[in-house]
Amino acid sequence: MDRPELTSAQWEHLAPLLPPERPAVGRPNKSHRTVVEGILFALRTGTPWRDVPEGRFGRWKTLTSQFYR
Repeated sequence: MDRPELTSAQWEHLAPLLPPERPAVGRPNKSHRTVVEGILFALRTGTPWRDVPEGRFGRWKTLTSQFYR
């Protein structure tokens, strides 16, 4: 069973601090919540970025680029 890394209340506090999900130009971003939860998963479990479940959180390269930004 997938359990979220963030509660809805936590996400409501965090979401306004992030840039718009749909940029004016270019490709749309992956869902911010999915990316943040993927980053938290990697940090909580200590797993290498490449081993984060892609089906659940998206590509590891997306997670690392957003993390380092």
